[in-house]
Amino acid sequence: MNFDVTSQLSSLTHLGAGWIVWLLIALSVASVAVMVERTIVLVRSGDDIQRLRAELMPHLFARDYGGASAVASGSRSYEARVLSAGLQVVADGAATAEQRMAGESTLARLAMEKRLAFLGTVGSNAPFVGLLGTVIGIVRSFAALQASAGKVSANLMSEVGEALIATAIGILVAIPAVAAFNAFQRVIKARLSNADALARELVAQLSSERT
Repeated sequence: MNFDVTSQLSSLTHLGAGWIVWLLIALSVASVAVMVERTIVLVRSGDDIQRLRAELMPHLFARDYGGASAVASGSRSYEARVLSAGLQVVADGAATAEQRMAGESTLARLAMEKRLAFLGTVGSNAPFVGLLGTVIGIVRSFAALQASAGKVSANLMSEVGEALIATAIGILVAIPAVAAFNAFQRVIKARLSNADALARELVAQLSSERT
């Protein structure tokens, strides 16, 4: 009894690569939605950190922590939230303030990185999803070639074209997702570095009071 591998594989891929293409399109739409949502969040929580620092430093140098807290509370940025966490416990000393700000910084990172794992996953795996569509299309092409007794037919060319389109769409979906993921990560890293700089200013001031 002969076992026709091409026929068996074709029966498993009767749906064709079309559903792969639609899956990639859905992933692309979802990725764009995440990009827009994260952009809005980061823009709305942004602030001029140099200006904020210039307003905060006179209060810190004067040990006017109430005034510094008022300035920080007036900012919508995550950097200011981190500093505010330390200003709330200045009476407990530098070590306590540092720990509170470290905890708030972790929460800020989690808030800013929300849904970015989805972008990273799409960017890493969309080409492989497209490749799956290509494999399905090639298998169906072999079946079409066999059915036409080795002759090039319109059905064969359609299957080959669908296979190549799946790979191309997979790559096109992955590139923006990876680029956006990397861009957001750079912004978040910079924001957290700014928060750390402000936190160090407060810790340094509190430490100088103990000497």
